[in-house]
Amino acid sequence: MKRVLVTGGTRGIGLAIVKAFSERGDLVTATYSSDESDRLYAETLCPNVQFLKVDSAKEEELIALFAQLSSLDVLVLNAGVSSFAQIQDISQAEYRRVMDVNFGGALFACKHALKKLFVRGGSIVAVTSVWGERGASCESLYAASKAAVAALIRSLAKELAPAGVTCNCVSPGVVDTRMNAKFSEEELETLKGEIPLGRFARPEEIAAAAVFLSEQPYITGQVLTVDGGFTL
Repeated sequence: MKRVLVTGGTRGIGLAIVKAFSERGDLVTATYSSDESDRLYAETLCPNVQFLKVDSAKEEELIALFAQLSSLDVLVLNAGVSSFAQIQDISQAEYRRVMDVNFGGALFACKHALKKLFVRGGSIVAVTSVWGERGASCESLYAASKAAVAALIRSLAKELAPAGVTCNCVSPGVVDTRMNAKFSEEELETLKGEIPLGRFARPEEIAAAAVFLSEQPYITGQVLTVDGGFTL
């Protein structure tokens, strides 16, 4: 049984990851930012999981979070926010919102997880995005934040290897979650037509990749793209 922390774990990909680890019998803690209805729903699916309200953009809240954990084997970085706008419409406030959560939240979670992970080794798995690999029109800020997380994880893979901590990314393509509500039905069908496997990913498929990477002692510094062939 492992001690697992999942940030952003009450809906979509995050909830699927929480459920996957919990069903294996692992001891799981998951964070959420504000939505109590999401937390209540997640608790019905994962009654053995501890859900804690944490703002990943605030380092002091991350410090308090890790102080509550007696040990840690796996850190899954999933907390994130989306941003959809042309670059001329991006404000500094929006830049700070997206980067503070998506990149800053990942960086400072890693920083404060290390005291726990250094005890007996472990793994860090970050959920990034294919947009961070190939870019996306009207999602330049979001794509940049995810590319930054991938660079962070690759760098930490080198930095933390001597301590026995592996660091990898799961990079989903288009996943069937609420985050895609910004797209029209026509846009979703166009996206689907660009995927060789002809469908969007299920959150459970991304979760399976995250669990896989957490178990591999000799895979580190990698980005595992799970996109149905979208980026081919």
